[in-house]
Amino acid sequence: MAKRNPERRMNLGGHLRELRNRLYWSALFITLAAVGGWFLFDPVFALLQQPFIDLSKTSDFTATINFGSVVSPFDLRMQVSLFLGIILASPFWFYNLWAYISPALDKRTKRIALTFSFVSTPLFLSGCLLAWTLIPNFVKGLLSFTPEGSSNVINANDYILFALRVLLVFGIALVLPAVLLLLNYVGVLSAESIIRGWRLAVFLSAVVAALATPVSDPMSMLLLIIPLIALYILAALIARFLDRKKVKIQDQVTDE
Repeated sequence: MAKRNPERRMNLGGHLRELRNRLYWSALFITLAAVGGWFLFDPVFALLQQPFIDLSKTSDFTATINFGSVVSPFDLRMQVSLFLGIILASPFWFYNLWAYISPALDKRTKRIALTFSFVSTPLFLSGCLLAWTLIPNFVKGLLSFTPEGSSNVINANDYILFALRVLLVFGIALVLPAVLLLLNYVGVLSAESIIRGWRLAVFLSAVVAALATPVSDPMSMLLLIIPLIALYILAALIARFLDRKKVKIQDQVTDE
């Protein structure tokens, strides 16, 4: 079969089957990780509501977390377990994602996919950690709009899902520069293209930071913008090094 198709090109049906297999294995790993997340719900819930516990000790804070219906605790546990499954299984679905979009299915592609997994996972977790440190500021800033003489009764599902969305957005934001670098590695995006797009990158970083930070605190926005721009610059520098290396290899082949 390799002799008939040495370049390993696939037709539409082959691409669809490959996508189905990648989605199947990704879903399987996420499901298995979500089962583990079910048993981690109690300590995770305690961590997520810790900002409320800390803020409740201050005199100007009046808010409590409550469950609004009989099924709310079960529903929340299911959603948190799924989110934990996505985080815990991130190395596996990152690998399957890149293995599918890579242009060739050879040893080089597998090495790139593994590199993408190992690089993206700590970046994703770092983004989640950064968001976690900012959540108390978000909570305090948003609840500061509560009129005097009234108190907040926060639905547990709304609060936890709000916190999880913030964690997810921050995590994905820090992975994007790694995607740029790997697109450069396989020849889809040149280093010059990345460098020329620095103005757009700064603008998009500001937009992402504004959307990810639900309060108008400029310091919270800067804490996301600065790592994004720094990672973008680092990706551009590494991409330039890789492009120069490719040119040298091509020159050597031409001379031979």
